[in-house]
Amino acid sequence: MVDYNELKKLREETGVSFSLCKKALEETANDVAKAKEKLKEWGKLRAKEKAGSVTSEGALFSYVHHNNKVVSLVEIQCETDFVSKNNEFQQFGKEIAMQIASSRPKDVKALLAQEYNRDPSKKIEDLLKENVLKFGENLKIVRFARWELGGE
Repeated sequence: MVDYNELKKLREETGVSFSLCKKALEETANDVAKAKEKLKEWGKLRAKEKAGSVTSEGALFSYVHHNNKVVSLVEIQCETDFVSKNNEFQQFGKEIAMQIASSRPKDVKALLAQEYNRDPSKKIEDLLKENVLKFGENLKIVRFARWELGGE
């Protein structure tokens, strides 16, 4: 039997649906740490399954550093307009734009391999896969740009 408090905690910490959190807790005897690992595994599998899905929707995100001397833009695509308007998707886009401004990746591949600034235990690729599981759709960071005042 799933402990409701553990279910609520796992849902709040991961943002993954109640049904998947419940299933993860059932399979790990209510061990939240193990359930998180299970969700990560499922996220990787889901990302692999969804990799071929068409991403014709999405949004552009920007970040301007507080000193107004660094700015970044990023295009993130998803499968449906419904997800592109989701507040959590919007927050994900803002986080990626901030990451780009602060870390100067040379291309998307380099960005995906970077440690996530807010949680160095994760790579940006891990964060992307977590969001694929959360939204149940393929997500792609397609392109980005970064400008610095006085740069080339």
